[in-house]
Amino acid sequence: MRVLAIDYGQKRTGIAVTDDMQIIASGLTTVDTPKLLDFLADYFAKENVGKVLIGEPKQMNNEPSQSAPLINAFVEKFKLQFPDMELERVDERFTSKMAFQTMIDSGLKKKQRQNKALIDEISATILLQDYLSRKKI
Repeated sequence: MRVLAIDYGQKRTGIAVTDDMQIIASGLTTVDTPKLLDFLADYFAKENVGKVLIGEPKQMNNEPSQSAPLINAFVEKFKLQFPDMELERVDERFTSKMAFQTMIDSGLKKKQRQNKALIDEISATILLQDYLSRKKI
């Protein structure tokens, strides 16, 4: 059973997924946010997903960030559309910065690093890999 991670954004949403054995996190895609629920319905119909992680944006003082109300509204819609899907909120602080640094470290050119969709997908992958690492402890 796979675990899917969502790095929700106002315009675009990054998605990552594990293999069936939940060993490796891989970037799946970036979806236009208005099309996200339809994308997920289609993906869930095709793949065996047992849990969904959704990033929970927090500030350094642990207070919710500015985007929290937007993401909370999405979470409510998600629960209505997929009431049987296990859902877990995970701290997403620094994932975008880590994604950008990963792009630099992997040698991507400046023009490639400006691809915000790729940053969102990598952020979701980092979120998911962090979850897998904590799960093993």
